[in-house]
Amino acid sequence: MTDRDSAIDDEAINDAVAGLNGLDALPVADHVERYDTVHVALTAALAGIDKV
Repeated sequence: MTDRDSAIDDEAINDAVAGLNGLDALPVADHVERYDTVHVALTAALAGIDKV
């Protein structure tokens, strides 16, 4: 993995985790959708590390 690849992965992970910002202001019923979105983004970022 090059430094550029690492930066892309870091950016994707940071963007995914940023999706949790403001979660405390949302109704609990809306948390599942937000968590699912973050999970999908993190899964894609992690899969990209090994080019799986």
